[in-house]
Amino acid sequence: QVQLVESGGGLVQPGGSLRLSCAASGFTFSTYVMSWYRQAPGKERELVASITSGGSSINFADSVKGRFTISRDNAKNTVNLQMNTLKPEDTAVYFCNAAPWFKQPPGDYWGQGTQVTVSL
Repeated sequence: QVQLVESGGGLVQPGGSLRLSCAASGFTFSTYVMSWYRQAPGKERELVASITSGGSSINFADSVKGRFTISRDNAKNTVNLQMNTLKPEDTAVYFCNAAPWFKQPPGDYWGQGTQVTVSL
């Protein structure tokens, strides 16, 4: 049974930092592209960052470049999103996603999401 479990969301002030984690199980993690998506109220889900199966290629949305980093640990089946210099517009539910290495994200596997709120 495939599971993607996100953690690390919460309330943070503008300029603050959060680290999201996604723990994966039930599939061969090291052969999957892992991504973070987010969805704000009334908006479509959008890609935030992705990292290839071996970690050699990383992509970011323009809106988060220079502020967010993505990393993965294939030994622990985890992928992390380090979010720095957070802005109110980063407020959203953040989802972890897994796509087979040969497929463009998003894949079929989604986590349940974790809420990130950036506010005073």
